[in-house]
Amino acid sequence: MAEPDPQDSLDAATQATRSLQGLSTELTARVPQLLEAMRSVGTGLELHSTLDRICATAAELAHARYAAIGVVDEAGEGLSDFVTYGVPEEVVRAIGRRPDGHHGLLGALIHDPEPVRLADLTGDPRYAGFPPGHPRMRTFLGVPIRVQGEIFGNLYLTEKREGAEFSDYDLHMVRVLATEAGIAIGNARLYEAARQRERWIDGSVAVTTALLSGGDADDALSVVAEQARHLADSAAGIVLLPTAEGGLEIVAVSADDPSSSLGVIIPARSEVVAKLLAGEAVFIDDSATDSRMVTRLADLFGPSMLLPLQSGGRVLGALATPRARGARPFSRTERMLATQFASQAALALMMAEAQRDRERLAVYEDRDRIARDLHDLVIQRLFATGMMLESAQRRSVVPEVRTGVGRAVDELDVTIQEIRTAIFALQQEPAEAPSGLRTRVLREINMAAVPLGFKPSYRFLGAVDSLVGELTGKNLVAALREALSNAFRHARASVIDVVVDATATLPDGRAAVRLSVADDGVGIPEGGRRSGLRNLARRAESLGGASWFGPGIGEDGGGTTVVWEAPL
Repeated sequence: MAEPDPQDSLDAATQATRSLQGLSTELTARVPQLLEAMRSVGTGLELHSTLDRICATAAELAHARYAAIGVVDEAGEGLSDFVTYGVPEEVVRAIGRRPDGHHGLLGALIHDPEPVRLADLTGDPRYAGFPPGHPRMRTFLGVPIRVQGEIFGNLYLTEKREGAEFSDYDLHMVRVLATEAGIAIGNARLYEAARQRERWIDGSVAVTTALLSGGDADDALSVVAEQARHLADSAAGIVLLPTAEGGLEIVAVSADDPSSSLGVIIPARSEVVAKLLAGEAVFIDDSATDSRMVTRLADLFGPSMLLPLQSGGRVLGALATPRARGARPFSRTERMLATQFASQAALALMMAEAQRDRERLAVYEDRDRIARDLHDLVIQRLFATGMMLESAQRRSVVPEVRTGVGRAVDELDVTIQEIRTAIFALQQEPAEAPSGLRTRVLREINMAAVPLGFKPSYRFLGAVDSLVGELTGKNLVAALREALSNAFRHARASVIDVVVDATATLPDGRAAVRLSVADDGVGIPEGGRRSGLRNLARRAESLGGASWFGPGIGEDGGGTTVVWEAPL
């Protein structure tokens, strides 16, 4: 991440000095407050918290009741984000959709980014009215924020306290603060971009690791869908494969309700399908209103990225990452990173396919060798043994011996026929067998090792693959994924231990499988979010089981142990 440019800070200080020259002692007396505000704005590197801090600092500096920052979208035509201060959260929810900047005073300031000071904004000809439930606002001060010479957005202040109007002093102070804010936002954006790239790179590595660790094709596609959804911060991750008729079929989904999407086919007549199969990415601003989206699923989503899974000139399929309706659009950086991820995922899929082909070929070669050995060695020896017994049978004069040898020869004939049947079966193409639970658990552990920086330890108790049914196994793997994700994001653990016990019993005596994920991290704080734990509990309860958490494996019980169990 780039260090703050000393020249930028010097320029801000110079501008502040020039702005203060010739003004009254009232403004000069507020210089310490301004300097403290500039220091506050410059702390921290997370972008959204930086915007929150700028709003709060500006409101305090200018004695305003409300403050907001409207972030201009990449096209420069509207607002991609709107951060507020002073408006209660319940009022924000009641108002509903935030300003888009396409009309009214906020829209005018986007196209004419100059400072604006109004005694009554409702009397300005650019005023377009407030939505129902909006707080009363009259006095107004708007100042543009520039980052590296380009307009980032506008800082808005309204309702100066005690009914006063914003003064020239307020305008000068806020302009200086906006200059410092531009520097802080620039640094935060660099930091955010670096973190974002790191997450996408880690995601690509996790996909590659998971795909090359073995498993069937369906599991591989599910891994791609899950990672894409997580990295793109989208409502769903969807993988589509070409159909015989020239369309695209949804074959893997990561979403809250994947069953409603699986099997849906986008017909060949779709303009989107034609572009994807030609290797072109398609970016949609609003799926629900875009005429190119022809399936019923489009009504559920807003901004969407549809990317070809392409490698070496070959299009394997497509990857879609739609966001919820009303969500923010994908930025240029997100589009670029997602396109690179899709290319990396396609390459990993091709490598995994090639690896499976090599493994399949090795199996075929081994089966051929076994079949040859059975035919050339075992059957020939059995046949020779049968001839020897038939010769001995003819020479024997004891009826019991002749009868016994005859039965032995018949058994040899049956054995030879059975071996020939086995040889024929060995020469057939084996059906693809689904991955066992043990393999899927190991895949999740290997995938989690990339962001964690270490590989969790693991143990299996009992006949996991044969005892645990498919539905319970899928839910157990999902619970493991949730627990490992929580450990990575919140626990700051150095040790994680995973146990899958197929010999467990429920309190009512029923046989069960129990998953335990224990770490030595910081534990679950009081009042912290519990959404992930509630998801685990719902999964277990839907199967007749339960989920809970307790002390971890750190010193004096430090960390957390998450337990999930369901009947067999």
